Amino acid sequence: MEEPVQPLSASIDQAPGVADSAASGSIATYTAGLAFALLLTAASFIVAQTHLLWAPGIPAGLAVLAIAQMGVHLVFFLHIGTGADNTNNVLALAFGVLVVTLVVSGSLWIMANLNANMLPPSVIMEMQR
Repeated sequence: MEEPVQPLSASIDQAPGVADSAASGSIATYTAGLAFALLLTAASFIVAQTHLLWAPGIPAGLAVLAIAQMGVHLVFFLHIGTGADNTNNVLALAFGVLVVTLVVSGSLWIMANLNANMLPPSVIMEMQR
C-alpha cells in the first residue's frame, strides 16, 4: 500500500506550536507589536529625560518598561505563548532567563569584590612615586 502524499504545506518548516495551516504571524500582529515597542521605547526616553517619576524611582521605572518591552517582543515577534504546544519554547525561555540571571549576578558580584579589594587611590599614588 502506498503512503499518502502530504501536501506541500506540510513539508515547510513551521515554528513550534503553530498549526500546519496557521500562519505564524500576520501584518496586523507585527504592526501592533511595533506600535507597542515604539510606545514603550518613547516612554523609556520620557521617563529618563523628564521629572515624571521621583528621581530614586527612575531605575525601577525603566526596569519595568524594559521587562514590558521584552514581553512585547516575546509575544508579538517570537510568538511565545503559554499554550500546551509551546512547552519547549517556554522551557527554552526559562533556561535563557536563568543563564542571563547567572551572568548578570556573577558580573555584579565580581565587580563588587574587585571594588572592595582595590587599594585606595592614595596608596596607589604613593606606590607610583
